[in-house]
Amino acid sequence: MSVLVVLALGLPALFWPEGLETASALRNAGIDRLLAPPERAEAWRREGWSVTPLTREELAAREALPAPGRLREQVELASATRSPWITANGWRVQRQPGRRYAYRLPAGRAALAAAEAFAYGVDAVLEIDPGDLGALGGMLTFLSGLEASTLPATADFAVVDDGSPVTGEVMNLLARRNLLYEVVSAPSLRFTLNVQPGSARYPLDEAANPAAFALRIRRELGDDARSLRVYGSEVVLGRLTAKASRARLHLLNYGGRPIDALRIRVKGTWPEGEALVPGLGHVKLLDHVVRDGATEFTLPVLDVYAVVDLRPLPVATHLRPGSQFRR
Repeated sequence: MSVLVVLALGLPALFWPEGLETASALRNAGIDRLLAPPERAEAWRREGWSVTPLTREELAAREALPAPGRLREQVELASATRSPWITANGWRVQRQPGRRYAYRLPAGRAALAAAEAFAYGVDAVLEIDPGDLGALGGMLTFLSGLEASTLPATADFAVVDDGSPVTGEVMNLLARRNLLYEVVSAPSLRFTLNVQPGSARYPLDEAANPAAFALRIRRELGDDARSLRVYGSEVVLGRLTAKASRARLHLLNYGGRPIDALRIRVKGTWPEGEALVPGLGHVKLLDHVVRDGATEFTLPVLDVYAVVDLRPLPVATHLRPGSQFRR
């Protein structure tokens, strides 16, 4: 049986090498789907779990992703920038789409890793600290209840990827500034701005300072042209997907602490919307306004992850009084 069977719902999968003595912990966490070593898979299956065998060799063959989240404070103090340093993997999976990934996670990172994998739609297996079963189970339950979405990712410009570490770090810093881009192998006519480190316009000596380089790209793009802006936080990253009839914004908090009253701006006219937050369910957006071709709102609270679904007004609301809506 393929691992894809377990991932059919679009959810990250838990690799669980432990034995049946941990069954009650899994039940309490609400986890009923597992990847397990072949020698344990049948025993788990007999106990009622949906199990797919996965060898250690198959797990090791996957592309390893670092644990997402904020780095230790002492590392930040030694940094050349006052901005908090976080590890986020969105730019990595954008750079290598279609690959199979694995997270090996320390304590406290399982829920964020699951949300990150879901937000970017990747095939991911999670190996977690046993103490995170409850947090992971809660996140997987939340993710499984979300309406499926295949909306295309939004991008404001292109980054021409030559595969070099310098370009990778540029993509990392651009993503951390919530500058939405598409990774391309050559300049694309679909974008007026193509960022190609090493070109005459973007020489490598400039790209070698990714923070300053990202600021330059932000200025060239212009804040009014940005599809997404997150105000007041340097640890929240967004992935915006949209088409004319709907937008979905994934918000990931890499800071390790809940954030109250997060202000968001999304380009476009989206007068209707709501947030879905783990543990809270449907949450009303506050101070939701549409003006100057953009939509702004406040998310009351963000712990690890939230999904914001936005919609235009129904067609019928645009009709003149007394007019008939024809099917």
